[in-house]
Parts: sequence; C-alpha cells; structure tokens
Amino acid sequence: MNITQIKTLGELKKSGYKYRSIKEEIRQNLILKLQSGETTFPGIIGYEDTVVPDVERALLSKHNILFLGLRGQAKTRMARLMTSLLDEYIPSIAGSDINDDPMNPISRFAQEEIATHGDETPIHWIHRSERYGEKLATPDVSVADLIGDIDPIKAATLKLSFADDRVIHYGIIPRSNRGIFVINELPDLQARIQVALFNILEEGDVQIRGFKLRLPLDILFVFTANPEDYTNRGSIVTPLKDRIESQILTHYPRSLENALEITEQEAVISKEQEARVDISDLVKRLIEQIAFEARASELVDKKSGVSARLTISAFENAVSAAERRAIINKEKHTQVWIADLIGIIPSVTGKVELVYEGEQEGPYQVAMNLLDKAIRTQFAVYFPNPDQLKKRKNTGKPSQEEQKDDNPYRPITGWFDKGNNLNISFNTADKEKMMQLYQVDGLHALVKRYFPQVNEEQAALLMEFVLHGLSAYSLISKKIFETKVEFKDLVGSMMNFSEKDFEFDEEA
Repeated sequence: MNITQIKTLGELKKSGYKYRSIKEEIRQNLILKLQSGETTFPGIIGYEDTVVPDVERALLSKHNILFLGLRGQAKTRMARLMTSLLDEYIPSIAGSDINDDPMNPISRFAQEEIATHGDETPIHWIHRSERYGEKLATPDVSVADLIGDIDPIKAATLKLSFADDRVIHYGIIPRSNRGIFVINELPDLQARIQVALFNILEEGDVQIRGFKLRLPLDILFVFTANPEDYTNRGSIVTPLKDRIESQILTHYPRSLENALEITEQEAVISKEQEARVDISDLVKRLIEQIAFEARASELVDKKSGVSARLTISAFENAVSAAERRAIINKEKHTQVWIADLIGIIPSVTGKVELVYEGEQEGPYQVAMNLLDKAIRTQFAVYFPNPDQLKKRKNTGKPSQEEQKDDNPYRPITGWFDKGNNLNISFNTADKEKMMQLYQVDGLHALVKRYFPQVNEEQAALLMEFVLHGLSAYSLISKKIFETKVEFKDLVGSMMNFSEKDFEFDEEA
C-alpha cells in the first residue's frame, strides 16, 4: 500500500508509523546516503573536501547551522539542497497551520481534532519540497512576521476574545514546523528581532503576545551571513550566535578547474546559441581568470568579495557577443574571439565593489585592467613567458646570438616595428578577421610551432590571443576604440628595447 493513501489517524497507527524529529530524520537519511556512497549535495563543486564534510558533521550532530562567507559562495543553495535529506512524505493533521504530527500533536487545533474524531482524524501528507521555508532578513522584518501575532479579524469572525489562543495568527517560523527554515543575511535582522529567536533555538518553543502558550517547534534552522555585514550593516548578537551550534565557513573556488565546472553548470545558454557559437577552453579560462584577478586586485574591495555570478554572467555575455556578431554578418556559425570579451565588461563592472583607488580609476578601466591581467596570466600558460626571456637576457646567458634565436616573438614584433598596424573591427566577419591575422609575419608560424594539431579556426583564435598577450606584456601597443581594436608598435619613450639585443623596458 502506498503510504500516502492513508487518510485517517487509525490507518496511520496500523501502518507502524513512528514519529521522529526532523533532525533525527535528516541524520538517519544522511547516514544511509553516506553508507551507499551517494553524493549528499549534488551540484556543489569545490566543497567536497571542505564545506560538505563540515555540513555532514553538523547534521549528524543535529546542529543548527550558520553559513559564513562572502556573496556568491552557494550558501543558500547548500541549505536548499538539505531538503533531499528529508523523507519524501510525512503525515500531518489535516487543517493544521503548523504541520502537527499525528502522533505528537502540539497545537490546540490538532489536539482538539484528535479528541473529537479519534482514529477518524483526517491525515494530510506533506511532500519534502513543502517543508522548506526561507526569509531574507531586512530591517523591516518584525516579530509578528517570524513568530506570530493576534489576528483581530479571526477574533471577530470566530467571535472569540483576545484572551483565547485561537485568535493567534502564526508567523513563518511556526508554519515551518517539521521543516527546514533559512534566514538569509542574519546580521541585517534587527537585534531585538534576533533576541526573539533565543527561545526557539535553545528550548524549541515560542511565546506570542504574552499567551501562556508553549509550542515545542521541531525545526532545523540554517542561517547565512556575510562577514562584511558584521562591520557595515549590523552584527549577530552574541547570545544568538552562541545558540547556533555549528558555524561553517564557505569559500570561492580554489582552482580554475572548479571554477570552470561551476560556470559550465550554472550558465544559461540556449540551444540556438549552442548550435551557432563555439566557445573554446581558452576563452572559458580567460573568463574565470578575470574573477581570480579581481579577488587579488588592490582596486577591488576584498571584504565584499567577487561572486561566482560574475563569471556566469560573463560567460553568457561572451556567447551573446559572438552570436550578435554572427547575426549581423549573416554567419551560420562562429566562435567566441578574444575581442568578444569586450562584451563581458558590463558583467564585471556591476559585480565588483571598488576601494577608493579603484573608484578613481573608474569601473570600466578597472574591468579592462582585470581583463588584461587575465590575458597576461593565461598567456604564460599557453606560450613562453616574455618576462622569462628578459630574465635570461639579464643573466648574460645564453649569448646574444643564441638568445635571438630563442625569441619566438621577434618576427611578430618586428613586423609592427616596421610601421605596420592591424585594425580589427568588433563586428568583422570570421573569414575577414582570419585574413587580417595572417598578414602579421610570424604569427601563424608561432601558433603552429606550439600547437601543431589545431585546426584553422583554433589557430586563428590563438593568433589573436598572441596579439592580446604581447600587448599585455607591453611588447606591442593595443588601443581599444568603440568599434575596433588597434595593434601597432610601441613608439617614442614606450619602445625602449633594441631589436638587436632584445632588451625590454618594464615601464613600457
């Protein structure tokens, strides 16, 4: 018999059902998942050896949890995934506002229903998806919102006095009884409201408007907080923090590979875009590198953090930039070029908080600098680091003639030194762009030297990457205009290296 077919208290008793608290329920279901080797928090990447074990230990200990971490660190997602550890269905007294367990009723309504109907008391089944409550803490949240208050309309309708506890309208917390309740951004909750949570966490009961009412609520509480909140907007009052048994620190992806997985999983790309636009691993890594550079930048406020949403939005924007260009040029297929990354700047400027020096630079310039730094970092992964070539020159080894032969970039920089330049429009069609790139002496040969297996489109992307990389290392000049990017030689005081001895000027 399907358990949800049970409709009365008597039938429930015969089924052998036994009451257990939500924390015990989650604990037992977690144990089963751990024993079977099943993933406890699917879709959470990069926390396998850090946050997830801490959460599992807390749940096994039947603890309420505080996730402490910067924005975009999957704190709320972790809380929402805890519903997968709940039983699929649980029984409740039909009509109960607070999901009373038939075997352990706590509200006056449920107790009276059982006293009146006995084993014929109707039963309602609650799916695990309905056992999750969430509230964003804002300064206007009141005790009545969270816990409850007297409802004068109910009193008038039922013709009851305000002294009767049946006039109480329960708040969101009592209505989350036998479920998971999450309060996001806890420090934003006013101190007096936080105080109202003391009894619920310690004794598990609530008091409303002085009624002699004790409701031993059965709730797993999960709170989230940003460390920045402790100084900028508010704080968690000490007694409340003391009652939250486990505080778990979250973090940003610690490796580029984890960051790539997260963005790939979260970015929303339509099937139409997938069919029309290719995005290479190189471009994906450049996008992720921007976030890593931002988190290390002195111009970005580290207390605010740099959310993973930056790279997700940037990924979507990069694909859309390529799609837009293909539509304009009536191309059926294209790829995301390096120049298309100019289109992700709005995704960066809106998601980084700048310190004073960054504000002086301006959000757009800071975003462009982060993109250049990302290109510079990844360029040294794909091609010889120009700085290493310079260091070899400074040590006096090898000889100048040997060093000249070891400089793979000399034909390219030499082409620009002769007064040549390259102007590539952001809306240039792929074939035309490839023809322009092939004009630069040594560019295709360099790519084929280090990546002999790439096809024509991949080679062209790498050729463009080389130009952006050399400009990031100040070997050639790059200027970005509204409609195009221009590459040319370094002139005047910016070009302080000799073609003969391959000297570089760091200030160039």
